[in-house]
Parts: sequence; structure tokens; C-alpha cells
Amino acid sequence: MDLYGFYTGKIFDAYEYLGCRLGPDGAVFRTFAPAAERISVIGEWNGWEESAMERIHDRNFWECRIPQACAGAMYKYRIYRRDGSYIDHCDPYGFGMELRPHNASIIRDMGSYRFDDGEWMKKRSSGKDRPLNIYELHVGSWKKKGPKAEDWYRYDELAQELIPYLKEYSYNYVEVMPLGEHPCDESWGYQETGFYSPTARYGTADELKRMVDLLHQNGIGIILDFVPVHFAVDNYALAEYDGTALYEYPNSDVGNSEWGSRNFMHSRGEVRSFLQSCADYWLKEYHMDGLRMDAISNMIYWQGCPERGVNGNAVDFLKGMNQGLKGRHPGILLAAEDSTSFPGVTKPVEEGGLGFDYKWDMGWMNDTLDYFRTGPEYRSRDYHRLTFSMMYYYDESYLLPLSHDEVVHGKATILQKMNGEYETKFPQARALYMYMYAHPGKKLNFMGNELGHFREWDEKRELDWDLAAYPAHDAFRHFIKDLNHIYREHPAFWAKDYDRKGFRWLDCHEEADCIYAFLRTDGKEEIVAAFNLSDRDYEGFALEVSEGRYEVLLDSDRDIYGGKTATASNGKGNTCRLGKQKEGGKNTAKEASGCRLLLNLPAFGGVYLLRKA
Repeated sequence: MDLYGFYTGKIFDAYEYLGCRLGPDGAVFRTFAPAAERISVIGEWNGWEESAMERIHDRNFWECRIPQACAGAMYKYRIYRRDGSYIDHCDPYGFGMELRPHNASIIRDMGSYRFDDGEWMKKRSSGKDRPLNIYELHVGSWKKKGPKAEDWYRYDELAQELIPYLKEYSYNYVEVMPLGEHPCDESWGYQETGFYSPTARYGTADELKRMVDLLHQNGIGIILDFVPVHFAVDNYALAEYDGTALYEYPNSDVGNSEWGSRNFMHSRGEVRSFLQSCADYWLKEYHMDGLRMDAISNMIYWQGCPERGVNGNAVDFLKGMNQGLKGRHPGILLAAEDSTSFPGVTKPVEEGGLGFDYKWDMGWMNDTLDYFRTGPEYRSRDYHRLTFSMMYYYDESYLLPLSHDEVVHGKATILQKMNGEYETKFPQARALYMYMYAHPGKKLNFMGNELGHFREWDEKRELDWDLAAYPAHDAFRHFIKDLNHIYREHPAFWAKDYDRKGFRWLDCHEEADCIYAFLRTDGKEEIVAAFNLSDRDYEGFALEVSEGRYEVLLDSDRDIYGGKTATASNGKGNTCRLGKQKEGGKNTAKEASGCRLLLNLPAFGGVYLLRKA
């Protein structure tokens, strides 16, 4: 290992040296603990008796070789402090770990699995000019094998259930919530103790690799939630690892996070090397297609507060890590969860940016959900909540999220958030999703949203799959399925997501009637998206469009989706027709700027119209 690079935070391969490495002569253990008085390896191969480690290099590293240690064996580091006390720690670079409440590291042979996803790895990309329809997943609660909270599927078993479902619903990426080992189920993996250890809840490292391999063989990418901001406070893990604040800040004012965890000290080169090597590890060893980085606002600004100023060291770390990862892994996707207005999050590092491919559009999410919570009588007042996103949209490369954070902790599910009683929530949810999928930006939807989930997500329970037995929910899931397929099949929705030529308002000043209309295009096909978000039907809404014939792609009011329209409108029905000329009566009606479409828009309804030249 390049020691100078390790100390200056330049390396991405620290895990190839530190931790436990298997070889022909047994296992070699190495750890970084400058302030430790002495360290021993204890493990199950000899009844947890101590094997002394020796200081190496500049005496900040420790090493021990144990011939009888083998793959699958558990171990810990017994780290003695200067006052004579000791704590048994898991390995910060350990590749496996016991399930809570136990905390020993487990030796893994990381070279035992052989991937068969070469074709996928060659062609993958960050997807700027492709459809990106992401299904966000909590591995332990999507579906369970039995009634108990811990009746989890193993990684490779889950793949067999998940892949057909993703294909059926036309999701081409799955984003999994953090998989590093964590002691508290309720943290959902965001407070980790084993950053290099796939959680034992769902199986082994090889079983996770098998899941990724199967997804790739079926044309589905996988993005991992990655947590570079903070870590769990458990004293057997990173907290005061060598008896001092080695990974964290020594000052609690900046060292303790709002979630009760410890903040990484990004100004330390050793911490940078730990984190960026961890990111590289998941991409290289598990063939992850990208990372969604959690709580980036709390790295950009001290404690996430702009008034406290920019954390320059953390910002520099993000730039160096992102640039290094993109150089090492062509085609990966890096996304930031960031709710700030800090500029250049998705600009390349060479242009002064942070180097992410995408930024979650939290403003769009909040404005949209607030609008749909609002009673129809107030929507004229709030009309421009749905137009504001396009005022800033081209400042960054945005991804539109309806994530797990929006369906927990008393916030209500997406369907519940819709204004009104049970029956009126469904048409509004259909209109919301039509607006989301027509709006520029890649898409992310949390598991269960597609079912019209009415119960807030609970990591201890699987989704309410029996909802499909209820007609309104069954109709809704069919609507989401058709919407996803249409989004994937039509380049007008995604080919020019980040090009101003891909979007144009057709009408965004119908405040009194709460009607919106815009155009999406890839330069070849054109799709008109029109919405009536009031509680009143509107007949004969006139819309100036390009000359041509228009075909209804999707009508949210169709009876098969729970609406009132008995058949798909195709120009002969009551949803879409061309305005007639004042003379002659032909159904072509050329206007000065093209054609006039007359739309019958039902209350809380939306329609996609494909222009045929």
C-alpha cells in the first residue's frame, strides 16, 4: 500500500492491504491504530485466545499472520488503550460480520465468486440520454419468506423473486438502501458498523454478488446507498477505535450528528482513504453500477447548515473521490441526496463542480407533494408550485425522487398524501405520477408506491401484497405498470432530459382552472402532456400545438385504471380532437401557429398525446 497516499487521502485500494487477507500460508491481519498500546487478534480457531500483533511500517499499523485462520472464521481485534483497558473491536476493513447483537468480523475469500456479467459491464452508462426508472428497495421488507420480522430472503433468493417483478413493472434499475452491517434495524442501514461487510441479515458476500450478477444478466442495474457522512456510535466499531478520535472529530459540537451518530472527520487523509476505498470496494468487488450518497448537505455545510459555512475539507474530499471513482469505473452513476442550493453539484470536477451525475430534486418533491395535499379550492393560489421547478431545473442534472423518506414517520404514504377521501385520492395519485414521468429528469419510486400503499412503510413487515385484491389498488398498479412501459418506450420522455430543447410549456397560465400543458421531445417524436388538477371537469380546452395527427398514449381516466372513460380515446372519443376550421368543417383546422387541440379533461386527470407527422 502507498503509505503516503494513505495519509494524504489519495488512495482507493486500502482494503486490498488492510483487514484480513487470505493466502497460501493462512490469513494476514492488518489494522491502522496509531494510538493503541498493544493489539491482539482473537478468533474462534483457538478458543478466542490472544495472538499478539506487531507494529509495522511507521508503527501506526499492526500485523499478525495466523496459519490456521480460514474463510468463514470469526475474529476481533483486542485493542489495549494507554490506561491498560481494552475493547474488542470488529475490523474496520472486515469483509464479513456477524448479525446483531453479535459483532465479530468474519473472514471472507473475496476471490471465490466469478461474475458472468461481462456484456452488461461493457455497455452500462450513467444514463443521461437513456431512460432511468429506479425502484428503491429495502432488501429486508419488500417480501418475506414467513410471518416473522426476521424471515428474510437471502440475497440470491431475493433476486429470483425481484427480477420478474422489476421486468413486469418496467424498472431498469434498483436502488438498495445501505447494505453495510448495522446493529439497529430501525436505522435501515444508515448507521453502519461494518462499512465493508454486507449485512448478514440477508446472507454472505458471495450471495450478494450472485444477486448483482443475476440482475445484470437480466438487463437491470443496481445502485447502492452509500453513507460517507457518519457512522454508528457502538464502541466495538469505529468510535474511538484506537482509544482516540481516529475516524471522528474530537469535538462534539461538530462530531455528533443530528441522527445521534458520529461524523467522519474528512480533513484526515486516513479517513478519506477509508471512505473512498470503501466506495471503490462496492463498485469493484460487487459490480455495483453506482452509488447514491446519503446526506450530502451535511458534508457541503457544517452540520448541514448553510449559515455555519461551507466545510471545505469535506467538499474537496467529495471532488477527489468522485473524480477518482469515475476514472476507475467507466459507466457508473453517482447521485447526491442534497437539499441545498450549493452550485455545481452535478458539474464535472474539472469544471469546478462536485462531480456527481445526478442530484435528487428535493425542491420538486416537496413542492409537488405539498400541492397535491392542498384542497382544490386553494390550488389556483398555489398553481405555480408545479411550474417553479422548471425555473431552476437546468442548473443541475436532477433526478426526481419519491423515496422511502416520504412514506415514514407520520408523513403518510404517497397515496395518503393526496387530498380528500379514499375514492378521490386515486385519480390524484394517477395525475401526480403522470406529471412526474412527463417532467424532465430521471425517476425514482420507493417500493409499495406502485401498489397504492396505504400503510406507512415498516422495516419489520413486508409490503401489503394483498392490496391487489382491492379493485382500486389493482387498477392503480396496472396504471403504474403502463405508465412505466410508456416512459421506457418513448425517447421523447428522456433522451433530452438535460437539454432545453427537450421541454416546452404549451400553457402554464391557467391559474383559475388548474390546467397545465407542456411538450416533451427528443427532436423526432413529440408528446403533449396535459393535466387538469382541479375538481371540475373541463370540456373543450383549446391548446395550440404543431400540425399533425395526435394519438392518445395514456389517459389517466380510463376505466381500467379506476376512472370513468370506458375506452381509450383515439381522436374519435371525448378526450382529444382537432378544432374545426370556421369554414369548410374539415377536422384539420390549421391555425397561424399550427393546430388547435380541443381536450376534454376530467377532474384530477392527465393525458399523454403522441404527435404523428
